[in-house]
Amino acid sequence: MHVVPDTSVVIDGRVSASVEDGSFAEATVSVPEAVVAELEAQANDGLDSGWEGLSELDRLASLAEDGRIDLEYVGERPTAGERGRASEGEIDALIRDLAEERDATFVTSDVVQAEVAKAKGLTVEYISPKSRDVGALTIEDFFDDETMSVHLKTDTIPKAKRGALGEMRYEEIADEPTDEATMDEWARDVVDGAKESPDGFIELSEPGMKIVQFRDYRIAVARPPFSDGIEITAVRPIAQTDLEDYDHADELKERLLERQRGVLISGSPGAGKSTLAQAVARYLETHDNAVKTMEKPRDLQVGPEITQYTALGGRMDKTADALLMVRPDYTIYDEVRKTDDFEVFADMRLAGVGMIGVVHATRPIDALQRLVGRVELGMIPQIADTVVYVDAGAIDTVYDVRTTVKVPAGLTEEDLARPVIQVTDFQTGDPAYEIYTFNRQVVTVPLDDEEDGPGARDSGVDRIAKGEIEREIRSIARGYVDVRLKSQNKAVVYVEEDDISSVIGKGGGRITDVENRLGIDIDVRTHDENPHYGDGGGAGVDEPTSGGGGPSGGQPDGQLVQPEITSRHVVIPVEGHDGETVEVQANGEYLFTATVSRGGEIQVSRGSAIADELEDAIDHTEPITVVS
Repeated sequence: MHVVPDTSVVIDGRVSASVEDGSFAEATVSVPEAVVAELEAQANDGLDSGWEGLSELDRLASLAEDGRIDLEYVGERPTAGERGRASEGEIDALIRDLAEERDATFVTSDVVQAEVAKAKGLTVEYISPKSRDVGALTIEDFFDDETMSVHLKTDTIPKAKRGALGEMRYEEIADEPTDEATMDEWARDVVDGAKESPDGFIELSEPGMKIVQFRDYRIAVARPPFSDGIEITAVRPIAQTDLEDYDHADELKERLLERQRGVLISGSPGAGKSTLAQAVARYLETHDNAVKTMEKPRDLQVGPEITQYTALGGRMDKTADALLMVRPDYTIYDEVRKTDDFEVFADMRLAGVGMIGVVHATRPIDALQRLVGRVELGMIPQIADTVVYVDAGAIDTVYDVRTTVKVPAGLTEEDLARPVIQVTDFQTGDPAYEIYTFNRQVVTVPLDDEEDGPGARDSGVDRIAKGEIEREIRSIARGYVDVRLKSQNKAVVYVEEDDISSVIGKGGGRITDVENRLGIDIDVRTHDENPHYGDGGGAGVDEPTSGGGGPSGGQPDGQLVQPEITSRHVVIPVEGHDGETVEVQANGEYLFTATVSRGGEIQVSRGSAIADELEDAIDHTEPITVVS
């Protein structure tokens, strides 16, 4: 018998096994050089498949020395171009051609290869990929009923996390460190068990790192050079709960079934986020909802009715595209961590899919804070209208998130009304936070002063207001600035005497602009008039500091610009200051303050008082400058 094996059957070790059981007794085994090249490349990349294939070639060489087979290497090594087209079947075609030239039996464990070879008229021996009933992994001996995870590493004493949720202990579970040979044996046992057992699979395989799912265990195996030693981390869920086991379950169930929701389940590591997510998934599935999961790696413990998806082609956005075709009612996204994850979560939520996202957070509000800057502020309540915070395995806080138009808490002027995201405690109905834009910054204001800590003198709004006023005045004044809030809509600013004229500006125009932007009346005085001067108080400043202010008038300074007058606007091009607040001056005299657009320009509507003054300066050929 003459056989030509391909790479798959060599890696699987099935050629030598067929010799041992007599199927290939006294056969001539012609190993293509293309197979050797593939195995060598995989071994150089640190892949176990390459080393396993090379071990099989060693076994075949031993069988040849014993006279049980004739072994030869045939064909040419593939060129770099052919290796680059391996994914397109170039190497597979070379191997099939060698089998055809020698009128040999083509042996493979690849069903696609087998079908193609049959279509080409070759004699094919298809051997199913090796599978065995794997009993238990060696590392399972480290687990008991209270063990959540086991942590093993070369030259260290094995450790484990044990205990109830929220009361985990990280403790040693052996007396002696584990040597490298033992760690290597355990690592190979994990990987081989996942390959050979129908209850396991390899979730991720990269040089230096493999993530394995084996029954209820998620096991990460790291090797040098990715890690500084062989490391095995095995995790197993120790608790499975039903939604009814949690406080406030009835309210949550009603909320989830009322309509598709955007829910963030948050908490610190080990708090029980995934356990709650599993309970929610099972509850939704048993109440006539099509439920899917998005996980990388897959480790949620859900029933077979819930399909668990991972990153398609390494990308969750591709998984989302596929899921939109499947049309689930709810999708559990574990874990939402990076910007791409939040974007995918938002995209699916806005497409009408109910989304349950698992998010790391140390406080309930932090889950929403992680959305800020990643999605448009006004869309947050449409993306996540419920936040559930889990602590020590129990539901600690539930927030309802919605948008309204109102004057933010702590402000009184009606013209300061704006869209505000209200975060309300779901159980008590008490408002907990407001999120809104204040002077072009997104601020999150706690409405419970206890958040500020014992003895806090100012509310969150007061601190933000003082900080914004101080920042504005320091951009003008050169000397020390002290801010005192007299009420929620009035403040006194104390500056050096030399800075008074600069801060007030021509005809009071500069300070009026600041007042209009902040919505606060500001009284400007010298430090001599400050009864608190020298007591170390003020807006968080203990020592006088330089204010970094602009010119006080009379001398052109800053960036010289050339305004353009159109039918509707006076357009000022400003380079290098996109998004910044700048002063526009004519011949060194203050005209107004504005924010540069992302396109790098300032537009002033013609017919306004500012535009008239600006056009007058242009007509008199006065230099127009922009000061940062």
